Amino acid sequence: FPQLKWYFVAVAYILAPALGFCNAYGAGLTDINMAYNYGKVALFMVAALVGKNDGVVSGLVACGLIKSIVSICSDLMHDFKTGHLTYTSPRSMLLSQAIGTAIGCVVAPLTFFLFYKAFDVGNPDGEYKAPYALIYRNMAILGVEGFSTLPQHCLQLCYGFFAFAIAANLVRDLSPKKVGRWIPLPMAMAVPFLVGGYFAIDMCVGSLVVYAWHKLKSEEASLMVPAVASGLICGDGLWILPSSILALFGVHPPMCMSFFSSK
Repeated sequence: FPQLKWYFVAVAYILAPALGFCNAYGAGLTDINMAYNYGKVALFMVAALVGKNDGVVSGLVACGLIKSIVSICSDLMHDFKTGHLTYTSPRSMLLSQAIGTAIGCVVAPLTFFLFYKAFDVGNPDGEYKAPYALIYRNMAILGVEGFSTLPQHCLQLCYGFFAFAIAANLVRDLSPKKVGRWIPLPMAMAVPFLVGGYFAIDMCVGSLVVYAWHKLKSEEASLMVPAVASGLICGDGLWILPSSILALFGVHPPMCMSFFSSK
């Protein structure tokens, strides 16, 4: 990709370890991979810096580069958490991750070119529409225009919440433990803004259940909470398929929770 200058690639590789650490830390707190958001930030920044001529391609390549590197850190954190629960050696986990990454460097391009050659990928009327390609391309076009295309007061809100996150973390870390435990984590607070209100409600109900369980049977809760939570998460994911099939036949749940605009 000649549109992406070498110095942008160098800067991306320099910043990637720090961003990867942040993503791994966030994944440890929230169990959610934020690599796509780091990639979007890189997309907007590089597209805005390069300009109108080559900004779209440069932004997309930079987005893929940052996202791939940062996502690996989150995956490794998830693997380490699973290994901790199963008493697996951290060295074995790291070695397995390295072997899997090496194999993926060969398998992933082959799989991509298999789909690219065998199917009409990206055709809006075809079987593989690749909707995210269109979405990210439009974001790159938006990034080429710079910050002037952002909504009014968007940057001011970003500055304000960034300062709030720094202040909350400082208060949490420097205050006594009895006080700091009541200071919310900005990283965890940000997740519902990204994925929607349903996530906040799920986490709130789950936190109340865990709190009550610890109060009633602390030792049992310490052992069983991760297993119960994993089962609930897997069940919620598996239910997507039958839920989609029922929706195709016009079957609606007897009770559901919805969020509507106040207007």
